[in-house]
Amino acid sequence: MTATPSPAPASAVPVPAAVSAAPARSAADRRSLLVMLLLTLAGAVLVLVAVGRTWSQGQVKGLAVSATGSDVSGLPGALALVGLASAVAIFAVRGAGRYAVGALVTLAGLGAAAAAGTGAFDSGAVDSEAAKKLGLLGTTAEQVSHTLWPWVAVLGGLLLALAGLLTVLRGKAWPSMGTRYDAPVAKPKAATGAARTPADLWKALDRGEDPTLG
Repeated sequence: MTATPSPAPASAVPVPAAVSAAPARSAADRRSLLVMLLLTLAGAVLVLVAVGRTWSQGQVKGLAVSATGSDVSGLPGALALVGLASAVAIFAVRGAGRYAVGALVTLAGLGAAAAAGTGAFDSGAVDSEAAKKLGLLGTTAEQVSHTLWPWVAVLGGLLLALAGLLTVLRGKAWPSMGTRYDAPVAKPKAATGAARTPADLWKALDRGEDPTLG
């Protein structure tokens, strides 16, 4: 009498590689999404804070004059807001839309960094403040110096650009809004008359519907 082979223990059953790798990919996608959001938030905050600070300062007739980043250029702050709004739009678009949003954030970040870098050496804004101070056109400030705040804005712009690049590379795998946000689809009405069975009629009555209508 031959012995019946015992079934292999559950631990010995091989697990398909695709099944075991799926949770790891999902976790990696969530991490990359979180990194993108953090980069976007940090970059936008750095730019917006920096443009409100003094970028250049000097003197005119013994009076101190200064110019903020917003006085030098409104472009870095505006582009930072574009990048911040685009990060929210990531959850509302799919497929090619993700690539478009990622490219937009990248360009916004690079543009903000370039504008801030140019403003780091700008003296026109502080000269304008000197002219306002004295009420004389053509007045220029003396002993002009520049702060480090423009470079903080440059850093913020580069972080935004990194967030956009990450969106282009990994955005396709990120989750999007659930189907509850999609447009409702009308359900087909059940057939009426002879096509409806007695069971259908009882179910309609249970739901509070009038089976004789429609």
